[in-house]
Amino acid sequence: MGTEKAAKEDDPGMIFFFREGAVVFWNVEEKSMKNIMHVLEQHEIQPYEVALVHWENEEINYRIGEGQSKLHKGEILLNSELDSDEVVLQKFAFSNALCLSVKLAIWESLLDNFVESIQSIPEILKSGRKVKLSHADVMQKIGELFALRHRINLSSDLLITPDFYWDREKLEELYDKTCQFLNINRRVKVMNEKLQHCMDLTDLMRNHLNEKHTLRLEWMIVILITIEVLFELARVVF
Repeated sequence: MGTEKAAKEDDPGMIFFFREGAVVFWNVEEKSMKNIMHVLEQHEIQPYEVALVHWENEEINYRIGEGQSKLHKGEILLNSELDSDEVVLQKFAFSNALCLSVKLAIWESLLDNFVESIQSIPEILKSGRKVKLSHADVMQKIGELFALRHRINLSSDLLITPDFYWDREKLEELYDKTCQFLNINRRVKVMNEKLQHCMDLTDLMRNHLNEKHTLRLEWMIVILITIEVLFELARVVF
């Protein structure tokens, strides 16, 4: 959508809203940005922490000039000869990549918090101490990991180029270049490696708890057999 509250007069203000829960502003004055964010906050579903939202954002400078539109040395150049429709599409391509980067940054923060919550477990296991987690706690941890992995690899566009760009090669090039600049592919790879390590650790905890449960059942069976034998001996003797 457009806005009359542009920060600079040489380019109309523009705002892109994405289903991932991100919004990208182009040449919008700060007061208008804050007002729009305030309106969006009233319609949030399962919002993230305010500090996290303000911390995990992306900013890229842009200018309008001669030559093909591109991202060069951390700055976006928009071709001054483009018509209004082409400008909107190119801004959308850049915004799309920025949106993915912000969403990925949020998930990176969530994963870091998860890693912090389980980082003491390897040392506890190494020292032979008891892990103070129930089977339900471990299953909850596994569920959190699977949910995060599903969002990253299945329900987002982080691993594939969206269908929108299949017949728009120029826009796809702008989108891909911006994704490369923001290191999205490498960050996704690192996140999946961290997720795999966390999955291995939670599987280890689950197996450990299952073994303890199995051992407890075996001892109960041994005790019951022993009691039965004692009753039989008592009946024979007395």
